[in-house]
Amino acid sequence: MSSPDADSPLADQLLSLTRRLHRIHKHQLEERGVGITPAQSRLLRTLAHHIQHHGSSPRMADLAENLEVVPRAVTTLVDALEASGKVRRAPDPENRRVIRIELTDVGRKALSELRGARRAAAEEILAPLTDEQRSVLGGLLDTLMEGASPPPDRRC
Repeated sequence: MSSPDADSPLADQLLSLTRRLHRIHKHQLEERGVGITPAQSRLLRTLAHHIQHHGSSPRMADLAENLEVVPRAVTTLVDALEASGKVRRAPDPENRRVIRIELTDVGRKALSELRGARRAAAEEILAPLTDEQRSVLGGLLDTLMEGASPPPDRRC
């Protein structure tokens, strides 16, 4: 196993790649005129994933937990997405004190555009790689993701 100093260039490369992917994704969103920030994009994807896997719209607290952010950050994102008609707040049918976040038709259309932007960003990043290199990279990323420890609790 190598020492932390020996891994420093690799860590720098990973962080640099992450920033590059973020910039490319942001550019793809702007180019398509979706009118969504990368953070809003992540919230919409998380919302759709929750609905698909749980069969119901999530609470704000569910979104905050899934996004690993403080609830106030979710409120800001939901406010902006609600103002643009992509999501709406709705009372829970079983407990009217609970507010659920629902995806609107405008939000579903935006998700479709987001998928295209993400695919284009990934293709731009992966363009220099051969099919074999992409396969190896995929395996390495799976290994890294499986071995990842949970992030520290940011709500403290």
